[in-house]
Amino acid sequence: MNTSIRILVAATLFASCSQSTDTVNIQDLNRQFINAWNDKDSTKIISLLADDAHFLQGSTHFKGKAEVADKWVRETLPTLTDLKTNVVSSESDSKIAYEAGTFSVDVLPLNPKDPHAYGEGNYILLWKKGSDNTWKLSYAQLEDLPVQVKN
Repeated sequence: MNTSIRILVAATLFASCSQSTDTVNIQDLNRQFINAWNDKDSTKIISLLADDAHFLQGSTHFKGKAEVADKWVRETLPTLTDLKTNVVSSESDSKIAYEAGTFSVDVLPLNPKDPHAYGEGNYILLWKKGSDNTWKLSYAQLEDLPVQVKN
């Protein structure tokens, strides 16, 4: 019986030591992104983008950090508020992490006399660990429904 306990303890220790401890908490990464978006902090959002980032939405495809920053972040950020996500699927390992689900956002009117609206749809955010061990947003895809007038 004593030998069985030692084998069990040794197996438990081996299993715990062999598990990767350098996986990322994907919820923390996305919380940083969403908080920066809702705080209208374009500098923070852009700092989270990978140099080879991609943004896709319908037929729109922006490539590279500069284009994604200019045409998605800087152009869209002033028009949206209260971004919320509902996670459907997520996974991470030591080099890549993703989260996918649905999103909703308030859409601000371009003209103050126009009504407020809201948008919703599906999203996927894909993060990659760089050679400098920092995690960067590599791929963002949004598929949204038509914007609706907010009641």
